[in-house]
Formats: sequence, structure tokens, C-alpha cells
Amino acid sequence: MTRPLDETVRTSDVLTVSSASPKEWQHIAAWAATEGWNPGTGDVECFHPTDPAGFFIGSIADEPVSAISVVNYSDDYAFLGYYLVRPDLRGQGLGLKTWRAAFPHAGDRLVGLDAVPAQQDNYQRSGFVPAYGTVRYGGVPRKVDVGSGVVPAAPGHLDAIAAYDRHCFPAERRDFLARWLTAPGHTARLRLRDGTVTGYGVIRPGLDTFRIGPLFADTPEDAAAVLDALTADLGPSDEVAVDMPDTQPAAAALATERGLTPQFPTVRMYTGPAPDIRADRVFGITTLELG
Repeated sequence: MTRPLDETVRTSDVLTVSSASPKEWQHIAAWAATEGWNPGTGDVECFHPTDPAGFFIGSIADEPVSAISVVNYSDDYAFLGYYLVRPDLRGQGLGLKTWRAAFPHAGDRLVGLDAVPAQQDNYQRSGFVPAYGTVRYGGVPRKVDVGSGVVPAAPGHLDAIAAYDRHCFPAERRDFLARWLTAPGHTARLRLRDGTVTGYGVIRPGLDTFRIGPLFADTPEDAAAVLDALTADLGPSDEVAVDMPDTQPAAAALATERGLTPQFPTVRMYTGPAPDIRADRVFGITTLELG
């Protein structure tokens, strides 16, 4: 349990911002859970090796008070998330100080983030431009027969999945996918047509519900087949959540058909023009926190 800060430290300007280890970042993941973000239980271990220097904690008197991640995926692209300040310390400028200390880590890369609508204006003042909206759909999924051509992801599929993923995400992330597809509790499925990947997805345990992401597919039929395969082994009361961009109208239709309902919106924003990806294949993003 986080101890309260005394008033002297609480109003002090002494804030140190430093890169966090995976163990230290678990503290921030717990904060995110408290905010209702429901991160996957193994997300830290999968994402942290992508850019170990990109996870920042702000501390006062060795007590964590703020956080932000600025994960560099490539020489051209970074993603910002986990922008948090302890609730009892908000309104004192700690978040902005942490942002200013951490944001230069991105260098001159294009930076993306997912903003709650209430914070959109603040991000715009920092140079971010809205690109599209995302809605989290959740609930107990309606079970249907799994379509043909869907198979478990195996080590031999990694190169093909990484190549497919690169069309749907602004950077190559093969090493990350090697962890994401095989992490404890993660289940990955892909659809093949004549030996070619036409869609893939991953489901993982979260603190409150199972999380699905990414969900990438050539067509709505491919996306439905992958989604149905991912949820086939869930219990009758198990709930899922998937974050679907409004650039793909068929995604919302698929969620509704499977009994999922909208829970909350976010806005994808970038520091420049939106990256050139196959948005028509994106039925569900990987995570709101890390892209």
C-alpha cells in the first residue's frame, strides 16, 4: 500500500525522474488498474524489453508519485502512455514535470498516444493532432462455431506474422511479437488461406477481463473467424475487452454481433501526420497504453 506523503514533501519542487525496471513498473501497472485501464497481467514483461529506457517514474523522497512511458519502437516511431500522477497529488504540476523530463527520449520521432477525450485539448497544446477515435467494446462474447482455416500460432509462423503485423503497425516489432505470442496466459490464433496469413489475434488475461489485441485481418470474415477462435475456450461468464478504431466500421459491427457493448472512447493522436499503415486491416489495437 502506498504511504501518504507528508505536507512538506507534498509541496516540494524536488522531483526526480528516472527510468524504471520491470519490477518498479509493476507499481505503475497497479496504478493503471486502479484507473480502470485493466492492463494485461503480463504486459510489462512483454513491452519493457522493447525500450528499457522508455519507462519513467517520477519520485519525491524515494516515493513514486508520477509516471509516463515513451517507448521508441524504431528510429521513426515512438508511443506515449501510462501518463499518471498519484490521485492525491494531482493538480500540483508533477505530471507536467515528468512529461518534460521524459518526452525528449523520443527525439525527433513521430509519437503516438491514445487520449481520453477530457485530455485531448491538453495533448493538442503539446503538439498532438487527432487522427481517429477508438472505442473499447466489452462483455461476455456470444459463442459461434469457429470458421475454417484458423490455427494456433506456432514458432514457425513468427516471420509471417511479423511481416503481416508490419502492415498494420507503424514499426517492425518482431522481437516484441516473439514475446507477445508466447507469454504465459496468452493465446494467439491466425487465419491462413493457401498458406498465407490473412489475419491474426491474441487474447490474454487482464485484471478484470480478458483483453484481445491485436486483432488484424484482411476482411471482416477473417476478423470474425480469429475473434471466435480466441474466445472459443472461455468460460460462460468470462468477459473480454477489445479496443476498436473507428477507421474500421466493420469492427464495431463485429463486436455488436458477438454481444459486446461500447464501454469508453479514446482518441488516437500523433505529433505529425498519421503513419501510413493498412488501417482497413486493424479491427483491434494491441493496447491503449503501449500502442
